[in-house]
Amino acid sequence: MEKIEKSPKSNKNIEETIISKIKELIVSKHLEPGDRLPAERDLAQKFGVSRNQLRQAIQRLEFYGLVKKYPQSGTRISNIGVTALNGMMSDILQLQKPDFKSLVETRIILETNAVRLAATRRTEDQINEIQKAHDAYSEKAIMGIEAVEEDLMFHIKLAEASNNSVVNSLMLIITPEIITHFIKNKVCNKEENYLLIKEHQAIIDAVKEKDPDKAAHHLKNHFRELYKYCEG
Repeated sequence: MEKIEKSPKSNKNIEETIISKIKELIVSKHLEPGDRLPAERDLAQKFGVSRNQLRQAIQRLEFYGLVKKYPQSGTRISNIGVTALNGMMSDILQLQKPDFKSLVETRIILETNAVRLAATRRTEDQINEIQKAHDAYSEKAIMGIEAVEEDLMFHIKLAEASNNSVVNSLMLIITPEIITHFIKNKVCNKEENYLLIKEHQAIIDAVKEKDPDKAAHHLKNHFRELYKYCEG
């Protein structure tokens, strides 16, 4: 069993070690493009890791298209050639965690376009979902109670209304960390919360009116604190 050494290192490092081990199996031709990965239990035992750690590493490979899950057929290595697989896995292992400024810039780009699309594509059901998420946020915010999950849900529902699955998936990846950062570093006060509630509602109203320019304008106003991270 090729046990991965346990240390104070993060799960991220264990995840990268697992990806390296899978890469070695491909390079040594123990696994080839199109092959099914061994059962989770067997592979976790071989690498000396938990099944959850293995699953997270495989999910990362799936996100980048290097493996694919098939119903009733398990997870298979993508059929894109050993050289390409080797190169792409090396690239993944070299990727660093994006800095906060980059996350913020990406969110601004994504959500500005998402809200424009939402203003033209939203359904009545989606408007109701956005309003419901906003009401849940408002209920807590008015009382000065932390509402991280509710704020996140409001922005996720806006992204869903764009009816663009890729934009929605990317928003799900980057938005939680940004919102959590802001909540942790800002003291909740009712005056500020009332302002945020008004800003949320202005965005909703513009999306309801199917006015993409107005929706983007109100979102930009709502993001004034985010824009400060992009200066300089």
